[in-house]
Amino acid sequence: MTLLVGVVEGDIPSRDVLAPLPDVGYVFIDPPSDPPPETFDVDALLIWNPRSGVLRENWSRFRRLRWVHAGSAGVERVLFPELAASDVVVTNSRYVFDQALAEYTIALMLALSKDLLTTFRYQAERHWVQRETETLSGKSAVMVGVGPIARRTAQLAKAFGMSVCGIGRTARTGDPDFGDIASPDELTTLFANTDYVVMLLPSTPQTEGMVDAAAVAALKPTARLVNLGRGSTLDQDALCDALRAGRLAGAALDVMRPEPLPADSPLWDVPNLLISPHMSGDHAGWQRDIAGLFLRNLERFLRGEPLLNVVDKTLGYAPSQHE
Repeated sequence: MTLLVGVVEGDIPSRDVLAPLPDVGYVFIDPPSDPPPETFDVDALLIWNPRSGVLRENWSRFRRLRWVHAGSAGVERVLFPELAASDVVVTNSRYVFDQALAEYTIALMLALSKDLLTTFRYQAERHWVQRETETLSGKSAVMVGVGPIARRTAQLAKAFGMSVCGIGRTARTGDPDFGDIASPDELTTLFANTDYVVMLLPSTPQTEGMVDAAAVAALKPTARLVNLGRGSTLDQDALCDALRAGRLAGAALDVMRPEPLPADSPLWDVPNLLISPHMSGDHAGWQRDIAGLFLRNLERFLRGEPLLNVVDKTLGYAPSQHE
């Protein structure tokens, strides 16, 4: 019997990157068109764009679905209540974006420390203005979230001569990359003494608004904040108020509320704020990397072996041994 795999396409068609496998048939689904009838007999579903509502909108019509793979690290847009309560296994694309996101994080930190926003403005104005900028070496960073992306970022930050600590679900010592990992209860205390805050949190009920107005207010005026996790984890208004009032040296957001950011949003005009359009993990070749991960998991699925990157539907993400 042929195993059917549904592929919910994203912005870029994936037909050319999914290799054929014996006894496997693909059903390609192109939102927002109606799914073809055979969609509802699939055993597994690959969802390229987590914003797609195909699964949730048609949940009751799937007759054989046993496994859903998200083409992203975050699964909050995929993990709706009915799916969370079911026996359907959910996996994600954890580890695919680690290096790209870590490099992008460091790039944003360098852009802030080197005041590149001013440099670009002066270039556009044809002004030759020499000035001093800061180094990352000797500075401290608090990683809010200690998953694999934060871990790789910590390794790169330490290579620049920074000191690093982390905030995870539980406090512990002796971590090879973070040294000490604090609990969320210590967040405000750590913020008061750090030069950089790097947020790499998933979106879960527990992380909603974790970095709130009190946490932003605890930062010293020379500190900078970078968020590449999810916009829901940060009090965005408090951050913008601090930047406008000069109570914070700078910030960079690759994630925000809402997304896409409307052209008339006041966020665009906040001083010393660098905005990028949720692109930090979109490295060249990302689609083939996800396809490779999915196909490895598909072979395990066919053999009845445990899948990689299984999401704990209670936690809302795929935990690792370090977390």
